[in-house]
Amino acid sequence: MSMEQNLSCLLTEQRNTASAGLDLKKTKEILTLMNEEDQKVSRAVHDCLDEIEKTVDLAVDAIQRGGRLFYVGAGTSGRIGVLDAVECPPTFRTPPEMVQGIIAGGNSAMFCAKEGAEDSVEGGARAMEDVKLSKRDIVIGIAASGRTPFVIGALQFANKVGAASVALSCNPSSEIGSVAKISIETIVGPEILTGSTRLKSATAHKMVCNMISTTVMIKLGKVYENLMVDLHASNYKLYERAKRIVHEVTNAKEDVIVEALEKAEHDVKLAIVLIETGASVEQAKERLANANGAVRQAITSTKNERSS
Repeated sequence: MSMEQNLSCLLTEQRNTASAGLDLKKTKEILTLMNEEDQKVSRAVHDCLDEIEKTVDLAVDAIQRGGRLFYVGAGTSGRIGVLDAVECPPTFRTPPEMVQGIIAGGNSAMFCAKEGAEDSVEGGARAMEDVKLSKRDIVIGIAASGRTPFVIGALQFANKVGAASVALSCNPSSEIGSVAKISIETIVGPEILTGSTRLKSATAHKMVCNMISTTVMIKLGKVYENLMVDLHASNYKLYERAKRIVHEVTNAKEDVIVEALEKAEHDVKLAIVLIETGASVEQAKERLANANGAVRQAITSTKNERSS
């Protein structure tokens, strides 16, 4: 069977009967149709929660063992992975190497399409070799079609070195799903613009990546209640948010919060522990370390000590 025949059989390449005559529709009709189709996305993601849960658990385990999380894709899929990865340092104060996005064609492919780069299995394997992938890491290969050679190569290399491998696609029984140890298939159906997987397919995969990275960071102790207590206060907006977060947790006055943030060098978690425990900077760091970075445990241990 030729590549053209293989592609024509993919659900993501089928014509959507609901959008027949799309070019003849009025603006509001097109928008209404897109909105109706987009409502299928959350349901498709919901159907994959079990696989997403397994992926989160694997990612948490990988990072706790000193490993890294890699998103790998081409075109829109690659850009979604890069987008999720680059948001982790400012949101969760992670080192840049902890969560990384690998896109076929290299970093410049983020801004200028290099679609031919996706057709190389060897290129995907080479990209994983370049980052010195090890068995401690986890690779999430993203491809709406489920058959992108670059992604297949990356997943095969992950299996070869013993890393966890996950496939994220929008077609049932996908090729990348057969390669990976876990397969997440968000079946959103044909796009209103035939084959344009930057629409529903991309939306579904953005949702899944959001769920994975956010839940992983919660499990790693980078969230207290529903607050991003490990954000990197690197600009005015984030510094003001940091002050609000510290206030939400401690109810301290602004001058106390500012002083604590200065002592903590804008480390929000450390500032909270300083205020809540009255400890020195070194003692607060030790409390956080003993609590594996979890603010709740660091604070609770102090309250238990006071009550005993």
